[in-house]
Amino acid sequence: MEAAHSAAQEKPSLWHNKDFMFLWSGQTVSNFGSVVTQLAIPLAAVELVKASTLQIGILSAIATLPFLLVSLPAGAIVDRMTKHKLMMWCDIGRMVLVGSIPLVTFPGLGLHVTYVHLLVVALLSGILTVFFDVSSQSYLPVLLNKDELIDGNSKLGTTASVAHFAGPSIGGALIGLLGAARAIAIDAFSYAVSALSLALIRKPEPAPEPRAEGRKLRHEIAEGLNFVLKHPILRKVIAATATSNFSSSIFTAMSMVFLVRILHVEPGYVGLIWSLSAIGGMIGGILAGRLSKRFGSARIIWIAPLILGFPMLLQPLAQPGWGVLLYAAGYFFFSLYAIVYNVAAISYRQAITPPEMLGRMTASFRFIVWGTLPIGAAIGGVLGAQLGVRETIWIGVIGTWLSGVWVLFSPLRKMRDFSAWSEDEDGEPAQAEPAR
Repeated sequence: MEAAHSAAQEKPSLWHNKDFMFLWSGQTVSNFGSVVTQLAIPLAAVELVKASTLQIGILSAIATLPFLLVSLPAGAIVDRMTKHKLMMWCDIGRMVLVGSIPLVTFPGLGLHVTYVHLLVVALLSGILTVFFDVSSQSYLPVLLNKDELIDGNSKLGTTASVAHFAGPSIGGALIGLLGAARAIAIDAFSYAVSALSLALIRKPEPAPEPRAEGRKLRHEIAEGLNFVLKHPILRKVIAATATSNFSSSIFTAMSMVFLVRILHVEPGYVGLIWSLSAIGGMIGGILAGRLSKRFGSARIIWIAPLILGFPMLLQPLAQPGWGVLLYAAGYFFFSLYAIVYNVAAISYRQAITPPEMLGRMTASFRFIVWGTLPIGAAIGGVLGAQLGVRETIWIGVIGTWLSGVWVLFSPLRKMRDFSAWSEDEDGEPAQAEPAR
């Protein structure tokens, strides 16, 4: 045991893994570029197209619609293809789509941006993003060993949080300097960088498992759903994640109203409070690997929400004046716990899923847990109107914290590390390192 522990300590860092660094660097650049476009496309609709409020709302809905409509078939298609090449083509496609916006504004071409053009870009790039994201989570276990997944997901999660934190400021500056259309060109360039980084990866990817002739796509989609819903641990993890997403969207829907109308926070300071959320996510990404080693990669899945997430209960206790800091502190810990939990849960899913099922598992999981977000937001609005804003914040925060009970009362409670597991045909743990 000591020899194995010593060998693990001497294992080279992922910072020395060239293939992972190509993946990480490309996605880091792409994350920052995407944040710029998230700001610039609605602004382009307002400034260049003179879109109405309703049209802006439709544009935002169209951008997220593929996550609901395309996720399940995307998982089955990803499992049929080489993920590395599919990610490259998705990047190239998004580069062309997003790049078409600044291209038509180029002087001398006599063209201009239209609302339909923005809708098409939002819809098609959203579809490609779904395929890229499903492929990316399915590709990481190909690129890394199982005991490297937490470290890899932690590094990717940290840079995504940094982009979420710093991206709006950088995007705002670029939009002010270059204008909305030309700032979008930065995102197109970031997709080119990501595609090039993927092209430089040299580790071969195994060919996809051959499919039975005449096998229909819907049967493969059903296999993915059955896998996550019938697995004794994955179904608890999916219940915990769906509960957290549903409950957090309840209080998030009322957060702006709570800050401005109940706590009387000046609009200029609201952004500062939201930034603390991103800082919590950054710190969570940095600490995720260390916490998993300290407490156990399986154990941290329920420790994160129930213990690290406990301070989020400070949010509804906030009062006007200095009491606003209670809300900021609670939101900070919510983001910190969420990143630590996601890194551990995603790594577990990747470690225990057969390679030929990774795409469908990821797509099925996302379809269910992301599908709760709009429902929770709608219910948050209803509860806020009927019960009151602070009461709704309490309901959402308590529900988010208690989401960890799903995984506490699962086989994970008896485990320290999921890397020690082997499973029988029914998905039950055949051997486990006991919690200590």
